[in-house]
Amino acid sequence: MSSAPLVSAVLWDLDGTLVDTERYWMKGESALAARYPGDWTHDDGLALVGLSLYESTKIMQQRMQIHDLTVDEIIDELTRVVMAELEIDVPWRPGALELVKALHLTGVRQVIVTMSMRRMALAVQKAVHQQTGLEVFEFVVAGDDVVNGKPHPEAFLIAAEQLGLEPHQCVAFEDSINGLTSAEAAGTRAVGIPNVIDLPAIPGRVLWPTLVGVEPHHLNQLFLPEPGAESQGQ
Repeated sequence: MSSAPLVSAVLWDLDGTLVDTERYWMKGESALAARYPGDWTHDDGLALVGLSLYESTKIMQQRMQIHDLTVDEIIDELTRVVMAELEIDVPWRPGALELVKALHLTGVRQVIVTMSMRRMALAVQKAVHQQTGLEVFEFVVAGDDVVNGKPHPEAFLIAAEQLGLEPHQCVAFEDSINGLTSAEAAGTRAVGIPNVIDLPAIPGRVLWPTLVGVEPHHLNQLFLPEPGAESQGQ
């Protein structure tokens, strides 16, 4: 196998894939829920992982019985909580930052595709630059850029189109069922990297346990015609 990566671009999910921020979101959700009469559990929070922020906020609004805040106001509050935590510590997923840097140095194009708000994605993009000294991501497709959030494929289709590529030329990394479903439906070479929730193994689905030790040439296996691309092959 050639050591040169065949992948043209990598589309990175943000929360739970590039950065381990799911606990920050749940902290914000718990603080919000404590002010309202509705029930909200940890499992309720897990059920929202990977969903459009607008859709998940509507669910929170109903379940928590929030009657004095609009969906946009709830989104702003939660985003402020997460961004405040990111100011203190950016919790990179294991192996993610190393792979981001290696891909950039190999010439692979990279984009963030997230259901979080653009301002948060840009804050993480800035943190990557501060950590690596490199301008890694060409652009961001965020939750406020799409009509249909994940699991709809729109965000990944927009990313591929803006790159001037076909989705099948792109690898997408995701940690949630909704995100993985979105990337698969768009036609990308989708890879699930489980985090706070389990990802079901189904025929044709690629699941890697971690990004630790993954190098650009390991992505070649995603373009092989033979079955067996589901193992990390390092």
